Amino acid sequence: MNLRFYRDPATNLPHIYKHGVTEREVEEILAQPGEDRLGNEGSRVAVGQTREGRFLRVVYVPDKEPNSLFVITAYNLMGKALLAYRKRKRRRRRRRK
Repeated sequence: MNLRFYRDPATNLPHIYKHGVTEREVEEILAQPGEDRLGNEGSRVAVGQTREGRFLRVVYVPDKEPNSLFVITAYNLMGKALLAYRKRKRRRRRRRK
């Protein structure tokens, strides 16, 4: 999958850097998201855990090119949002059994 990243106009670096997230971590989440939901205005929101154990939310839109995504932002999932995600994951696991 080909990924393009929104660049911060002030630094010309990927916006995800502002949140301490790397391209590799975004790739991990998008390759195996715990959740992938519809977001606002045609965007999608993927949530998952990296190999290192970080929980991230990645906001992206399908790109014009086939098999390509445009990543808008990615950041740590914390607090109530993280607790809610873990609760949803537990419920889904119980339903599968």
